[in-house]
Amino acid sequence: MSRNFYILAGTLGLFGVLAMLMAFVPHHLQPGLPANAAMWRTVGLMLLLGGLISAFIGVMSNLFEQVDRRTEARRQSGRTTRRNKRRRDG
Repeated sequence: MSRNFYILAGTLGLFGVLAMLMAFVPHHLQPGLPANAAMWRTVGLMLLLGGLISAFIGVMSNLFEQVDRRTEARRQSGRTTRRNKRRRDG
C-alpha cells in the first residue's frame, strides 16, 4: 500500500517541478497556456506540497505495516516456544 503513495508522491513532485519551471519560460513559448508566472508557481507549490504529504503518508503506512509484521512474527514465535516447552514437559 505504501508503494502507491510513493509513486503518487513522485508523480506529484515531478509535475510540481515542471510547473515551477514553466514560470521561467518566456511568454512567446507558451501559446495557449496561461502566461501568469505567479499562477505557475502557485500550482507548482501546491503539487509539491501534495507530493510531500503523500510521501509522509507512505512512510507512516510503511512503518505501521512493519509493526504489524513484527508483532505477528513475535506472536508466532511465542506460540512455537510454548508448544515446544509443553511437549518437553509433558
